[in-house]
Amino acid sequence: MARGVSSAAEQAEQLKQDGNLYFRKNRLGAAIDAYTEAITLCPNVPVYWTNRALCHRKRNEWARVEEDSQRAVRLDPKSVKGHYMLGLALLQREIYAEGIKALERALDLGRGAHPNSYMVEEIWQELSSAKYKEWLHDSTERTLALQKLEYVFYTNPIFDPHQNSTPLSLNDPRPRQITIMTSQGGFKNKLRQFLGQFCFKSVSNKKSCELALEEKLVHDLSQKMDGTDEVTYSTSEQLAALKSVFSKAAEADKPTDVPDYLCCKITLDIFRDPVITPSGLTYERAVILDHLEKVGKFDPITRDSLHPSQLIPNLAIKEAVGAYLEKHGWAYKMD
Repeated sequence: MARGVSSAAEQAEQLKQDGNLYFRKNRLGAAIDAYTEAITLCPNVPVYWTNRALCHRKRNEWARVEEDSQRAVRLDPKSVKGHYMLGLALLQREIYAEGIKALERALDLGRGAHPNSYMVEEIWQELSSAKYKEWLHDSTERTLALQKLEYVFYTNPIFDPHQNSTPLSLNDPRPRQITIMTSQGGFKNKLRQFLGQFCFKSVSNKKSCELALEEKLVHDLSQKMDGTDEVTYSTSEQLAALKSVFSKAAEADKPTDVPDYLCCKITLDIFRDPVITPSGLTYERAVILDHLEKVGKFDPITRDSLHPSQLIPNLAIKEAVGAYLEKHGWAYKMD
C-alpha cells in the first residue's frame, strides 16, 4: 500500500512538471489538464491548486482562480500565491475589502519568506493600486456629498419646519431662517440621516463630520440669550457651517508632500517594509538588501560595515506609514 501511495505522489509530481513545461510554452489548456490530473491523484497538495489557478488567471477565468485559490489557502494558510491570486480574483468581482485583506496577507507572508523576491514587489504594486482606487472612489463620493447636501438643503422643505412645501430656488435671494432644534426630530438629527445617506461609506469620515457638527451645535446652544429651545440662523450662515465641516473632513484628500521621515533615503519613496541599521538609519528592506548584495557590505550613507543579519524591522516607522496611508490614500500612487 505504501508503494501505491508513493507511486501516486510520484505520478502527480511528474504531472506538475509537465504542467510547468506546458505553462512556459503558453499551452494553458494542456497545463490545466496536467495539473487537474495531479490534483486527482493528490488533492491535498496546495501547489497543484495554485499552479492551476495561475493558468486560469492568464485566461481571465476569475471564478476558477478564486475557487482554486480558496482551496489552496485552506490547505496551506501560509500560501503566498494562494492569498495573492485570491485577492486578485476578489478585486475582479469588486469585493474590495476582502480582496485587499487577501493581498495584505500575501504581502506579509511574502516579506517573511522572501523579502527581496519579485513576487513581493508584484503584490505591493497590486495592493497599492487597489488601495489607491479605493481612496479615489471614496474621495469622489466625499466631494459629491457636500454638493448633494447643499442641493437637498435648498430644495427639501424638511429642513425648515416653518416653511411650506414650496422649495427655495438655488438662486433665490430672499433671506430665509433655518431653525436648529434640540429635540430628536430637529435639524441635527435630520442632517445626520443625510450624512449616512449620501456617500459616507467611511465610518471615520462620517464620524468626523458628525463630531464637528455636534461641537458647533453645543457652542451655538451655549450662546442662547432668550431662554427658548431654538437657535435661529440664516441660510447662508448655515451653509457656511456645513461647508466648514466638510472641508475639515476632506483635508486628508488633498495630495501634499509625504513627510521625509516616512520615505526611504535611497529611493525617496514612502516606506513599505522599513528596517533600521545599527547606525540608526532606516531603509527599505528590499533596497538595502540589494545594495548589500550587489555593491558591498556597508551602509550607503555612513559607510560603516553592515550585514543583512544586522537589519531589524522598524516597527514604529511601519506603523506610522500605515497610519499615514490610512488617512492619505493618495500617497499609494506617487508617480
